[in-house]
Amino acid sequence: MTPANPHLIIAAGGTGGHMFPAQALSEVMIRRGWRVTLSTDARGARYTDGFSHAVAVRQVASATFARGGIAAKLLAPFRILGGILGATLKMWRERPDVVVGFGGYPTIPALAAAWLTRTPCMIHEQNGVLGRVNRAFARRVDVVACGTWPTTLPEGVEGAQTGNPVRAAVLERAGAPYMPPGDWPMMLLVFGGSQGARVLADTVPEALARLPEGLRGHLRVAQQARPEDFERVTEAYARIGIRAEVEPFFRDIPRRLSEAQLVISRSGASSVADIAVVGRPAILIPYAAATADHQTANARALVEAQAAIVIPEARLSPDTLAEAIHSILTQPAAADAMAQAALSVGVPDAATRLAALVEELARKGAS
Repeated sequence: MTPANPHLIIAAGGTGGHMFPAQALSEVMIRRGWRVTLSTDARGARYTDGFSHAVAVRQVASATFARGGIAAKLLAPFRILGGILGATLKMWRERPDVVVGFGGYPTIPALAAAWLTRTPCMIHEQNGVLGRVNRAFARRVDVVACGTWPTTLPEGVEGAQTGNPVRAAVLERAGAPYMPPGDWPMMLLVFGGSQGARVLADTVPEALARLPEGLRGHLRVAQQARPEDFERVTEAYARIGIRAEVEPFFRDIPRRLSEAQLVISRSGASSVADIAVVGRPAILIPYAAATADHQTANARALVEAQAAIVIPEARLSPDTLAEAIHSILTQPAAADAMAQAALSVGVPDAATRLAALVEELARKGAS
């Protein structure tokens, strides 16, 4: 039996790849009558605009060993220890029913506190390879939920296949009718997350410049680009006569996905999940510096379903990208088949599956 007035703590790191599935789970749990607290750091707090006002946001002290100078790295263990101590004291007082971690260094305090206080706890790994923090806690939690299947797990650890939760705004566009490419305005959506998006800024405009003029004239582009790249990307599109919206971050990605004839993207787990649930042809360029090449693993399902073309970053050039774009936008039947194939691997009920695991943990903890 689920406890009365159940309380869930969601811990998520400071990128959209962690925060978007966390948001999706929070939406389901609030509808089910749960009280939800989000534990994150200052970076993660930038992504909380999409969360319900019913979610209490708690910033914790944490740190990463991967960024900053020598001083920052030397201070990192002390910041993490301080965050764990603070989170443990709060957890003793509040006694939440379940803690769920979505990866990233900011999840360390809440996950460690859950382990120390014996609070029912699970992690959700979005990628096909466990991140550093999730790998460290995989043997210390009750459940390891996997967004990408199969997921490479430590020996002796079993995973529960849930898929990657997508936000309600994406679900509203799930399976939106697809208009295949043709002799009419076509939308090309380009996004790549906060890490490594520069290669798309460098390559996509140059690739489009290599397309036949007749095809290029029908294109409309929406592209995410870093602020420092904004001016040159905008100018590049103006030079080749393509109407383009260039922004550092689109808050209406679900709408833009539903209107797109083609998506060019990194293969972050949340991006792949959104593309599959809406159902759009894609060209994916895995981030070469991703830990254990997990973005290539993320893309596998779409590629095997023939819903996406993958271009490894080492082979990415304006010519190879132009060839891939041309092959999709000049074959409407094939593009439509790619869109339908993407839908075949989407998991629109992933947040519901994850919520069921949370409630099962809560019942076991209360028994």
